Amino acid sequence: MIYEVEVKFHKDFVVVDGNKITIGLISRPEDGKANRELVKKLARHFDVSSSQVRIVSGTKSRKKVVSIEI
Repeated sequence: MIYEVEVKFHKDFVVVDGNKITIGLISRPEDGKANRELVKKLARHFDVSSSQVRIVSGTKSRKKVVSIEI
């Protein structure tokens, strides 16, 4: 599945609405920390391994496209 993801910082939540996900991240967007947290949270939410979650585009943006192999 391909999802459009919008990131909010300083919050901790995951909201899935169709193919759109809004997620709150605590990590700062430095050295890829926020992207790693994003992958781990989505993997936990969809009950898959982290290797099945891939950021397709937007690694340096608050709006991302993520692929999740279910």
